[in-house]
Amino acid sequence: MSDETTIDRTLLSIVACPACRSTLDLRTGSGPTGTELACTGCDLVYPVREGIPVLLVDEARRAG
Repeated sequence: MSDETTIDRTLLSIVACPACRSTLDLRTGSGPTGTELACTGCDLVYPVREGIPVLLVDEARRAG
């Protein structure tokens, strides 16, 4: 089972970037972990590990 299929769409609709409170977009296959959540405001990208979004600023990377 891929990370994308294990992330609940309802959860994605209510989570926000912990750094700036902007919305997060699901990206698949773009980063080291395969699935990531990208902030639409501050360009931080959060990993998804084993289907669990890791919404810690210290674990995020800059997009690009």
